[in-house]
Amino acid sequence: MLIGDRGAHRLARPVGDIQVPATVQAVLAARIDRLTPEEKALLQTAAVIGRDVPLALLRAVADRPEEALRAGLMQLQGGEFLHETKLIPEREYAFKHALSHEVAYAGVLPDRRRALHAGIMAAIEHLHAHRLAEHVDSLAHHALRGEVFDKAATYFRQAGAKAANRSAYREAVACFEQALEALTHLRESRETIEQGIDLRLELRNSLFALAEVPRIFDCLREAEILAERIGDQGRLGWISAYVAAHFWWANDPDRAVGPGHRAVAVAQARGDFALQIVANVRLGQAYLALGNYPRARECFHRTIDSLAGDLIHKRFGEALLPSVLARVWLVYVLAKCGEFAEGIARGEEAVRIAEAANQPYSVIHAYRSLGHLYLRKGDLEEAISLLERCQSLGQAWNIPIFPFGVFSYLGYAYILSGRLADGLRLLEQHIEQAGAVELGQARTFPVIHLSEGYLRAKRVEDAIRLAGQALDFARDHKLRAHEAWALRTLGEIASHRDPPHTDEAEASYRQAMTIAEEIDMRPMVAHCHLGLGKLYGRVGTHQESREHLATAATMYRKMDMRFWLEQAEGSRL
Repeated sequence: MLIGDRGAHRLARPVGDIQVPATVQAVLAARIDRLTPEEKALLQTAAVIGRDVPLALLRAVADRPEEALRAGLMQLQGGEFLHETKLIPEREYAFKHALSHEVAYAGVLPDRRRALHAGIMAAIEHLHAHRLAEHVDSLAHHALRGEVFDKAATYFRQAGAKAANRSAYREAVACFEQALEALTHLRESRETIEQGIDLRLELRNSLFALAEVPRIFDCLREAEILAERIGDQGRLGWISAYVAAHFWWANDPDRAVGPGHRAVAVAQARGDFALQIVANVRLGQAYLALGNYPRARECFHRTIDSLAGDLIHKRFGEALLPSVLARVWLVYVLAKCGEFAEGIARGEEAVRIAEAANQPYSVIHAYRSLGHLYLRKGDLEEAISLLERCQSLGQAWNIPIFPFGVFSYLGYAYILSGRLADGLRLLEQHIEQAGAVELGQARTFPVIHLSEGYLRAKRVEDAIRLAGQALDFARDHKLRAHEAWALRTLGEIASHRDPPHTDEAEASYRQAMTIAEEIDMRPMVAHCHLGLGKLYGRVGTHQESREHLATAATMYRKMDMRFWLEQAEGSRL
C-alpha cells in the first residue's frame, strides 16, 4: 500500500507495544512529503539502512557531495526526524521515533528499496572488509532484502553459527531457516544441494539444543534425501550420526546403534576425525541407554583420549563441546555402576573445560551430570546445590533446561530430602512440559521419581499407575536400567502397602536385582537388598532381613553412599 493511501484508513495499528492511529501515520507521511526531493531521498536512504544510521555507511550509499550530505542531515535533524547519537569512534545518527523510521521506509518504492539494500550490503562489505564477522547480521538482512540470494544464504548461515556459538539457539534457528529460504531462489546445482544439506544439519544442532524433536527428524530426512541424490557418502555419515542421536533422544536406543555404527564406519573409511568424535559419543549414548556399560565406556574413553590440547575446546559442529559431552555421559556410566570417586573427578573435569570455554550449554550439562551423580550417591545437599545452579544458569542464559532431566533429578532430590511438596510440583511440571513437546525422555525416570513421590504422599494408586507405565515403556524400548528402577519402585510400593504385598514386592525387587547384576548397576543391587531387608523385617522374617540389610550396608559402605548406609544400618534388628 502506498503512503498516500494510508489516510483512507482509520484503524489503529500496533507499533511496538503502542496502538498508533492511522491518522498519525498520515500526518508523518505528509511531513515527509513536504521535504525537498533531496531531503526526502536522504531520509528514505537512511531508513533503508535501519533505525541506527552510521554516517560512513550513509555517505557511501547516498551518492551526494559531502557538503550537500551535511546540509541535508542538518535539515533532517531540525525537522526532528534524525538525531545524532555518537561521535566516537564514528559519527552515527538514529531515527528519533520508531514510527518515523517505519513510515519513511514504507515510502520507498520496491525497486529502489531492493537496489538500496543491495548497495548497503556492498558498502558494508567494502567499509568493513576485514571485520565482516562483526557485521554479519546486517549483511544478511540487507542481502535478503536486496534479493542478493547467494550472499543472503551465506550471511544468514554465518549469523546462525554466530548465534549458536553463544547459545542463542532460537536466533540461530531463525537465521538457518532464512538461509534455507534464500537457497530456494537460486538455480539448483551440486553446490546449492550441498549447502542445503549442511544448513539442515546446522539447523538440526540448534533444534537439538531446544529439544524440538519432531522438527529434527524432518531436517534429517530432508538432508538424507538430498545427500542420496548426489551420492555424498561423507554427508550421509554425518546424517547417520545425527539419526543415532535422534533415536537415543526419543528413548529408542536399539534403533540408534545401527546408524551409530554406520557413522563410525564412514568416519574411519574417510579419515574424518570430526565425524569419528561425534559418532563415538552418539554410539556411546545408545549403549548407555541399553545398559551396555562396557561398550559405552569404550566409546566415551575413545573420545576423551582423542581430544587433547586445543581440540578440547573444539565443537565439531555440535551444540555441546564433545570433550565435555563425553565426560558428562561417562559420569552417568560411573554413577550407575557405583564408581562415584572417578565419576566426581570426570565431572569436575567437564566443569573446568566448559567454564574455560565459556560455553553455556556445556556448563549446564557438566553441572547436571555432577548433580545427578551426587543424587544417586545420596549426597542430597550437594546434588540440590548443583542442580539449582543449572536451573539458575538456564534462566540467566535463556536456555530451556527441562528437556535435560534437571527438573526430574532436582524434584527427586527434594523428595528424598523431605521437601515432598516442592519435589512433586517440580516433577509434575517437568512431565507436563515434556508432554507438550512430545519428549520421550520424560517417560521413564521422571515418571519413576514421581511415582515414588506419590508413594510418600500416600497416593498409592497414582504411584502404581505411573510405575507400571514406566515399566511398560522401558521394556518396549529395551531400557534395562530404567526397567530395573521401575521394578524396584513397584517393589517399594508393594512393600509399603498395609499389610505388605509380600510376594509382589519380593518378585519386583528380585527382578530388578537380576537386571542390575547383569549390567553391573551396583547401587541398584544394594537398593534391592535394602528393600528386601526392610520388607522381611516388616513381615517378621528376621534372619533374611538381617542378611539383606547387612549386604546392603556392606555395598553402600564400599561405595561411600552414606545416606543409604544410614538407612540400612538403622533398619537392622
